[in-house]
Amino acid sequence: MSGRIPFSAELFRTVVANTSARALAIVGLTLATVLVARTGGPSAVGEYALLRMLPGLVGVLCVLGLPGALAYFLAAPRRDLPRLWPTLIAIGFGGALLGTVVWLVASPVIAHLFFPDEPALLIAVAGVTVPTQLLLTLGKTALQGLEDRRGGDVVIAAEELAFLPCYLLPLLIGFHGVTAIVVGLALADLVVAVEAWRRVSRLLGWRRYGLSGNGLGWFGRPDRELGRQVASYGLRGQVGGLMTLLNLRLDFAILGAMAGPAVLGGYAVASKYAELLRLPGTALTWVFYPRLAKLGQREAAATARRMIRPTLIGILLAAIPVALLTSPVMRLLYGASFGSAVAPARVLLAGMLLAGASGVASAYLYGRGTPGLNSIILGIGLVITVVLDLLLIPKHGAMGAAIASTAAYLFTDALLIGLLLRLSGPSNARDSRSAVPISEVSS
Repeated sequence: MSGRIPFSAELFRTVVANTSARALAIVGLTLATVLVARTGGPSAVGEYALLRMLPGLVGVLCVLGLPGALAYFLAAPRRDLPRLWPTLIAIGFGGALLGTVVWLVASPVIAHLFFPDEPALLIAVAGVTVPTQLLLTLGKTALQGLEDRRGGDVVIAAEELAFLPCYLLPLLIGFHGVTAIVVGLALADLVVAVEAWRRVSRLLGWRRYGLSGNGLGWFGRPDRELGRQVASYGLRGQVGGLMTLLNLRLDFAILGAMAGPAVLGGYAVASKYAELLRLPGTALTWVFYPRLAKLGQREAAATARRMIRPTLIGILLAAIPVALLTSPVMRLLYGASFGSAVAPARVLLAGMLLAGASGVASAYLYGRGTPGLNSIILGIGLVITVVLDLLLIPKHGAMGAAIASTAAYLFTDALLIGLLLRLSGPSNARDSRSAVPISEVSS
């Protein structure tokens, strides 16, 4: 039977299920943000947004892009490479330790730049979320590589839903402000990470697999050459992941530093609302990436090209009701003090219109073993974001940040779609396996 993946009912259900999980995560994040806003106001929302972003960013950089490489190296047949898991565990553990140390050393600077009203010691304590976020992220991407779609969807939804009860707990025992946020984030990470790794262990048969003496188990001596190949792929891919994160969140950091947490709080709400339209594209990348990695180049190219038109039309149709509901949703959920978030949210929505098709393009580039191309394009978008943020934020505040991000989103998404069309054309789609052999990963 051909490995071809048609746009079937099964595939549609898979994408819808993943999108639904991400929508549930947005619901959880929204509820948590509402609670943070009601208890601490816009400034607390800004601090919450920064604490969800910065520790995770430090951790991912220190593990050499391991989350981006996991799904690729856990796809069949690479998952059976000798000493794979000891190598992955060594990279993860070492990176978590390094990331925590980096956060502690940098905490005075981080506190001065982003949390001027909080003591540096408290921001240093927030470094505990560096390893907890890493543990959760690695568990989630391991499920992706093992193609446990249901488990991955559960973890994606629980990642945000778990914060609400974990945040309520420190509030009930008397903590408040940043302290409650840090405790809530760490607890939520640990709870969901335990479930993610339980599923990974069950998929691999943890009793047999973990104690295996043939080099395929959890324990053993890491393979230096394999580690180099994992890091090479991971770093090339993580540059793109980092660029995506920075394109989505660098405006948070710049706006927070230039305009303060209160303005950032309103903009954070607008940004998360607009990102509803990015969920299907993210789901498509998540679902397609491991699948395309197993297909021949020609089949992968044809599959990806067929997805462009339906994803473009789908996002355009979804954007209409989302835009119309912006004002009532903002005012109903967050109150009158967040009315200034409505206009930036509508501008940001325009920047998401190509996100579905660009999600397919990113999956194709990762699946064919060329994550560096994805990273280069996203790097161009990052330059646009920085330049326009610095030009527009001083005069226009949150609206300037929204315009800058929208321009960067549209430009990079259009480039990704164009690159997909070019690389997947008949003259470029060779009839070979899209998954790069292990010996070529570092090339």
